[in-house]
Amino acid sequence: MRIAISGSHSLGKSTVVNDWVAQFPGFTREEEPFRALALHGPYEILFRDASTKLHNGIQLYYNISRIHRYSRFTDDVIFDRAPVDYLAYSQYTANKRTTDIDDAFVASMVPAVRESLDHLDLLAFVPKSAAWPVEMEADGVRPIDHEYRDEVDAIFKEIYRDGRYGVMRKANGPHLVELVGSRQQRVEQLQAAIEQLRLGRESSALDSQ
Repeated sequence: MRIAISGSHSLGKSTVVNDWVAQFPGFTREEEPFRALALHGPYEILFRDASTKLHNGIQLYYNISRIHRYSRFTDDVIFDRAPVDYLAYSQYTANKRTTDIDDAFVASMVPAVRESLDHLDLLAFVPKSAAWPVEMEADGVRPIDHEYRDEVDAIFKEIYRDGRYGVMRKANGPHLVELVGSRQQRVEQLQAAIEQLRLGRESSALDSQ
């Protein structure tokens, strides 16, 4: 089962990934591209209105390259971030008009993002929810700007709920689920979505016989 956790920063995505792997150690954990490339790698990657085509492009294509390493739905892997994330963050920067990222650059990312999603089985979106607020963690890495997080979250909701960019194909694309609530509830929601997906595949296999 190939899973990606998606959404704005400081909303509990990495916590979901860590909780999942702790409960299901058979899953491979794929690190967030920023951590892999900047914290543990040679690149400088900036946030907010300082992001550039290089910053977001290398994260996107690193993410896609890792997804392509897992070619079968029997591969058990969970990704901290999905290719869609770099559309949302790039659109935020394009809206600010402060770097070389513009709407045309965002549009150029869409075909690669759309194709990459065909190689995921489950896409789990973690939205900001007033019922379950998540405090900002000042860890020296993640931005602690509430307005930034909220604006990016709004773009994510346009993508996943309103169909912005048309990246979520009905055929061949991953099953989409939203994760809300406590840490345990999010893990349970992910479990339920996987079970639903597996049952659907079993039913399709029986129908084709």
